[in-house]
Amino acid sequence: MDRKLAPKLREAVRGQRTVLFLDASHFVYGAYLGYLWCVVRLFVPTGNGRQRYSVLGAINAVTHRIHAITTWGMVDSEFVCQLLREIRSSYAGKITIVLDNASYQKSAQVIALARKLRIHLLYLPPYSPNLNLIERLWKFLKGKCLNSRYHADAKAMQSHIDDCLCDIQAERYSEELQTLMTHNFQSFAEVPTVAA
Repeated sequence: MDRKLAPKLREAVRGQRTVLFLDASHFVYGAYLGYLWCVVRLFVPTGNGRQRYSVLGAINAVTHRIHAITTWGMVDSEFVCQLLREIRSSYAGKITIVLDNASYQKSAQVIALARKLRIHLLYLPPYSPNLNLIERLWKFLKGKCLNSRYHADAKAMQSHIDDCLCDIQAERYSEELQTLMTHNFQSFAEVPTVAA
């Protein structure tokens, strides 16, 4: 993977290509726990966990600009196609989108549209979220607007997520994201395994 991704990232840093990392995150209306130490047991009200707010997003590897589509429904190939069209209209020149192997991202419809829009799709190896930069953004977003917070209803949670995405886009967290969104990826290729 290093031989495919690293050269594209070097081109992006030099301004010769745009590289975006794409993935969806599904936020369930319920409790997102943080850390709390107390002597007395504390009960926190929470949602029932049956409603899911999904965000399909792509983050520019260099500028950290975010493109996102949100829904209370399912994320499918049509959403990916919609995001591909938005990305193509936002950037000129060479575009590479790094994404995982979700079936709706690998569909014939998505691949055909990417070819038509002249967007190169670079699929990550299976089970490698450590190589997808946007996974760091989702973790950051959960920490900023969901962990240890009570939302009265699902709409309040949606509003909080949307506000946080706007704050990220408006660069209110630019210093924190600058250190988080580096191109250093942890590789597990040479990790020794021990059999029990």
